[in-house]
Amino acid sequence: MCGSDLWWFRGDNSFDEPRRMGHEFVGRVVSAGSAVALVPGDFVLSAFTFGDNTCSACREGFTSNCAHGGYWGAFDDAGRPLDGGQGELVRVPLADGTLVRVDAPVTEELLPHLLALTDVMATGVHAARCAGVVPGADAVVIGDGAVGLCAVAACRREGARHVTILSRNPDRQRLARLLGADDVIEVRGEEAVWQLRSRDGGPAHVLECVGTSESLATAIDAARVGGQIGMVGIPHGDDFHPRQLFAKNLGLRAGGAPARALLDELLPEVLAGTLRPGVVFDRQYDLADVAQAYADMADRRTTKALLRVSPLD
Repeated sequence: MCGSDLWWFRGDNSFDEPRRMGHEFVGRVVSAGSAVALVPGDFVLSAFTFGDNTCSACREGFTSNCAHGGYWGAFDDAGRPLDGGQGELVRVPLADGTLVRVDAPVTEELLPHLLALTDVMATGVHAARCAGVVPGADAVVIGDGAVGLCAVAACRREGARHVTILSRNPDRQRLARLLGADDVIEVRGEEAVWQLRSRDGGPAHVLECVGTSESLATAIDAARVGGQIGMVGIPHGDDFHPRQLFAKNLGLRAGGAPARALLDELLPEVLAGTLRPGVVFDRQYDLADVAQAYADMADRRTTKALLRVSPLD
């Protein structure tokens, strides 16, 4: 379950009929079309968007912008409705371009780490790269949801020297430190900006992992002159701040993570045991208890819910 799913649950996004929900899933192939190379029994990961992995955007690494792709729970390019990941079965169009087969034994212990690759870990890596994190960098992560937590791990993976996260939740602070955070700032807004700016003029690399106007304003205000902001929180507000960007000579790169491209890069690290992003799943629920999972995430009793449809085997 993703934090963006909660927009519908809380009523932030309006809708007048039931919606197919969920865009992060792993599982076994049950059946496949004659043109698909995958076969029943294959264990696969899905990117949080579907696509052909062959168009010009995909070839350039922007698989989330596939010319023939789209989003789960919406429609395929033929106008047919698509399933969401929070269900018993999912029809996957462009399956060979969308899914990645796991050519290794999949255990219960490994499962959450694989699932985290389908969105939040890939998005964390994208945030770090959009923010220009390089070896020796001093980075700040705004947002302590699963994406922000994975962004901490991504900064470490990119070689950051020092990583700070903004978080007021003790459980999430613990996970952040487990994933590599050096410091935690427990305030928001102007006070957080003051603390960050007091450190040598502010961070040169800021990862915005929330998507609200407030979080973007904090990123811009806190960043050092000439710094770089990576914005991966889906924008959920109309405010923008181009004048502040201009005044401070800031770079801003934003967008949805090319998860399909990153799956090929990240999967070997999970299988080797060197990357363990699945710790962000702090509670599992049966699919029948999905309403409780939504309520727990909305009330911040759960950082990220893992929904189980059936036993692994």
